[in-house]
Amino acid sequence: MNDKAGAEELIRRTYETLKAGEAAAALGLLKRALEIDFEHQEVLYALKCLNWWLEKLKRLDDFPDPYGQGEYILSLWKPYYVFLDRIGESGSAIVGEAADSCQYALKCFVFSRALDCFLSLLGDGANQQDPALLLQVGRCCKGAGNWDEARNYLELAGRFKRDASAILSELADVNALLGDDRAAKVLFREAFFLDAQEINLQGLESEMILGLLGKVRERGYSGPELAEWVPVWGCIWGIFSVKRELKPVELGRLKQSIFTLESEFRNLPPGAEGEAPFRSAGHLLVKPRLLNRYFWLIDHCGHNRDASGLADETMLKIKVIDPVVYEHYRS
Repeated sequence: MNDKAGAEELIRRTYETLKAGEAAAALGLLKRALEIDFEHQEVLYALKCLNWWLEKLKRLDDFPDPYGQGEYILSLWKPYYVFLDRIGESGSAIVGEAADSCQYALKCFVFSRALDCFLSLLGDGANQQDPALLLQVGRCCKGAGNWDEARNYLELAGRFKRDASAILSELADVNALLGDDRAAKVLFREAFFLDAQEINLQGLESEMILGLLGKVRERGYSGPELAEWVPVWGCIWGIFSVKRELKPVELGRLKQSIFTLESEFRNLPPGAEGEAPFRSAGHLLVKPRLLNRYFWLIDHCGHNRDASGLADETMLKIKVIDPVVYEHYRS
């Protein structure tokens, strides 16, 4: 076996070892690979990434309880992505299948480590009815690749806390990963309607939602504004296509929400819907929230023969506040 083949076999073993949760052994394998080929780009890249996590995980003892430790581990993803961007800018990153293999192995390791923290608290008692803990367990199972287990925990969390966007969005994501697109579409639409700001966009993994997020970003949206426009364009592009009739109490709440948002929209200061710096963060969210609720109202009208007038009236409101969305929506 030549040096390159020997190094690549050690890399393969490294990733399998990482997925099994054995970080120290994985680090040893990478060091052996580096001795064989000290210029191997994938070895160097994997070493940088693994060392980043091992350095950060040294702080786990600063947290006295397992829940805090698990939350700390999950909180590291955001700075980790910043780190990846930085090494990419320096030209030391790799791309393609090699990078994907490395990141997948690290993801399995990190989420499994966090999962151990949360599972240690689950026990057999009251914690099994804690939706926040069950949500974290479900998220970690998903991140570790255990999608069926993730769905079970997330469904259980949903029974104890209904109408929670964070839970519904994770459950939608898992259903999409498992190939149940219909359930995923229903749940994503509900989650973004209830509270788009509660959804952890960075933690979503399914191609369905990642593709939608990418297309909405291409339209220039980012930050909190991005989350509010996802259901608008998701509906226009037919991704959030599974719809339902509202119950009377839901319809009443929807109409009240529309009334409140219409009032907010009318009272926006001049330039609030224009170009930055005239728009505040709050102003950016009013229009997409209102449009999304208009879509829900029109969908409801479609289930009621006597509501065509209300649907036409709502379409005119959409045309007034956003002609571009109106043209896309009616086409």
